Amino acid sequence: MLRLGSPRRRINVGLIGMTFILSIFAGRLIQMQGLDSKVYEARAASQRLQTQQIPAKRGTITDVGGHPLAVTAEAREIAIDPSVVPPAARPAVAQALAAHLGRSEQEMAAKLAVTGTRYQLLARDVDPGVAARLLKGGVPGLTAKKIYRRLYPAGDLAGSLIGFVGDEGKGLGGIEAAKNSLLAGRDGEQRAETGRDGQPIPMTSTQRTAPVDGRDVRLTIDRDIQWAAQRALAAQVKEAGASSGTVIVMDVRTAQIIAMANAPELDLNNWGKAPPGLYVNRAAADVFEPGSTNKVITAAATLEAGVVSPDTVFQVKDNIKCYDRVLRDAHPHPAEAMTFREAMAQSSNVATIMAARKIGSERLYRMLKAFGFGATPGGGVPGASAGLLPDYKTWSGSQSCTVAYGQGVSVTALQMASVYQTIANGGVKIEPQIVAGTTDASGRFVPSAPGRKTRVVSEHTAKEITTMLEAAVSAQGTGELAAIPGYRVAGKTGTADRYDQQLGRYDGYTASFAGFSPADAPRLVVLSVLQNPKNGHFGGQIAAPVFKDVMTFAIKSRKIPPTGSTAPAVRTRAGQ
Repeated sequence: MLRLGSPRRRINVGLIGMTFILSIFAGRLIQMQGLDSKVYEARAASQRLQTQQIPAKRGTITDVGGHPLAVTAEAREIAIDPSVVPPAARPAVAQALAAHLGRSEQEMAAKLAVTGTRYQLLARDVDPGVAARLLKGGVPGLTAKKIYRRLYPAGDLAGSLIGFVGDEGKGLGGIEAAKNSLLAGRDGEQRAETGRDGQPIPMTSTQRTAPVDGRDVRLTIDRDIQWAAQRALAAQVKEAGASSGTVIVMDVRTAQIIAMANAPELDLNNWGKAPPGLYVNRAAADVFEPGSTNKVITAAATLEAGVVSPDTVFQVKDNIKCYDRVLRDAHPHPAEAMTFREAMAQSSNVATIMAARKIGSERLYRMLKAFGFGATPGGGVPGASAGLLPDYKTWSGSQSCTVAYGQGVSVTALQMASVYQTIANGGVKIEPQIVAGTTDASGRFVPSAPGRKTRVVSEHTAKEITTMLEAAVSAQGTGELAAIPGYRVAGKTGTADRYDQQLGRYDGYTASFAGFSPADAPRLVVLSVLQNPKNGHFGGQIAAPVFKDVMTFAIKSRKIPPTGSTAPAVRTRAGQ
């Protein structure tokens, strides 16, 4: 006979089971709402709380007259949530995005197809008007974030000097990098609680830290003279078939750099497509053997020592033996009597060596250091190099001779321009300046401190060298093509064998000319350098005309009148 179980027992077992299960739920609730409530509350808050960066506006870079060279404009960063775009609508959305953003439909379609993410960056630096039209188009999941973009209204004007800003808003070269902390300012942030759709939750707290905009930087560069220097240099580099060139214009009295041109130059609006070699400001960074423009330092050392004067006569052949080498003048000539002034005008290597032997290598080395060789120039020029000045104790036998006429020592264009600024300034060297000043927190312009001054040679020596350099630009000198009608010009040509780093040997030439005007009341220094020219190679032939063009423009732009004086009558030839 079948007997059924006791209902009471089944009910008791069921109640015990239910009690056990409910006790587990109750324990879990106690743990979540009591013991761990703060933990879950914090997690929930962190999910709701979103921090958004508020970008600071980058400061402006201007020329000395306040004309903008680098500015910041408002832009938008466009992104989309691909997961909310219906598959059937993606082709039309891709077409609309491509049309507004200047991208290909294939690129936009590929980004919309990545449905495993809720964020796809579509474009940066989008014009706010374009972004507004896109948002009004009703594209699902589309967002626009306010950012800033960097613009360079002058294109390639002083491009490698100014530098550029990368996608992350950081300066990547030139002044943009050197003054990045000043220009960049400090970003702010906003913290707010948002829902799943990303929209702020009403009646919740919001914290906002305002951004601090960057400060402005005013350069010493004059945009008009910079333009003229780049134009003249680029034309001569092309005509001479040179690989590159540099021009520096400097104010004699302040050592402020008025122009710093390179050819080829970096177009800042297309820097991403340029070869990395153009990112370097060659006028301050590239080193080369200066050749005969360096003879002014040898002249300064010998005149300061009192072992020669401009009228000292040397019996000069066209060659001289220096240990195991025979060194020669640029052109063969019979043995002749030359004054030191004539030797400088004719750029005689032999006479320069003869003068240098009167003081020895140590005193010449000390004078080179006094003029700034082997040391990084001050003044804040970004990327400036120290050049190469070996200690005189390590000079080879022939190097003790070649250094006297600018071979066996390497300098930058900036260093060589500083040498001529020193001579033009009566023997007082001033640290070259590239930043005229900056704005402070209130937007007020604060001028930069003047460059440090150092007397290198006496005023008398500087004047004696000036008369020698004037002779070099006369009809009797190698720099006749640098002469400017109506103005007195002092300068020196340079032609040096060029060391090629890639080949590991000397190959080609460096042609240069350095000088200042007016010679009797110097205001401006101009240095022109052309590397590896193919159509001619003498400094007086291809670099002197660049000097003339740039100096002529600069003195007219600065409204510097002729002094009305004439060069003093001096003894240029032995026997006169």
